[in-house]
Amino acid sequence: MNKYLELGQIVNVKGLKGEVKVNSFTDDNTKFERMPKVFIKQKGNLKEYEIEKVGYNKNQVIIKFKNIDTIEEAEKLRNSYIVVDRDIFGDLPEGVYYIADLIGLDVFTESNEYLGKVDDIFSTGSNDVYVVKDELGKQKLLPGIDEVIKIIDIENGKIIVNLIEGL
Repeated sequence: MNKYLELGQIVNVKGLKGEVKVNSFTDDNTKFERMPKVFIKQKGNLKEYEIEKVGYNKNQVIIKFKNIDTIEEAEKLRNSYIVVDRDIFGDLPEGVYYIADLIGLDVFTESNEYLGKVDDIFSTGSNDVYVVKDELGKQKLLPGIDEVIKIIDIENGKIIVNLIEGL
């Protein structure tokens, strides 16, 4: 399990006063408002930044960091990732997981047939969909419902699923 969670990626600058546009990876963009400080990951290095102001524009988060006051300074942050120490969020409720912890887990059927690894997870509104990719790159989409996802075992790096009819 990674010590840090990626909350978003800085994709562009906004205006001339050092604001940046962030594509958020979180289901709740207001999390940025509740964090006085974050880390920015560039080329594998982490540097702490203080958040001065948070705003929103369409589906992006607009962030102004303290001491980043020009478009040139903000431009240097483009394509970097905003990360936080996972401990600031506390423990998750039973049966709730960070997507980052599920990506890469091995997926098996209840009869121990290997299906592949979790490559991505996306939300459809009603439930999540697990994208499982086998060694040949073929994808299988599994709905994240109790009838299909039987066991998630982060410790041992695997998920056990029930392939209901139609999957």
